[in-house]
Amino acid sequence: MNKDELIGRIAQNSTLTKSQIRQVVEDTFSYIAEALAEGDKFKMSGFGAFSVRKRAARKGSNPRTGEKIFIEEKNAPVFSPGKKLVEMVNTQKS
Repeated sequence: MNKDELIGRIAQNSTLTKSQIRQVVEDTFSYIAEALAEGDKFKMSGFGAFSVRKRAARKGSNPRTGEKIFIEEKNAPVFSPGKKLVEMVNTQKS
């Protein structure tokens, strides 16, 4: 599912227009990203939590050339699924 499909699914059960729903979805993800950028976590009970982990600087190599490179420290967003989400994914029939 992509963003447009999500908006369409929400619109099926809503009195809001698709453009209003699109704005809400975009604002939601923007606010989550802002919180993470400020070092906060975002938790949604039953769904999961977004947080930021610091990845340490390390040595690596270019897979094409084998050249040794230095990879700088960076912050990486991570998602930890909630118990309800894990249960739902594991009980869905394929």
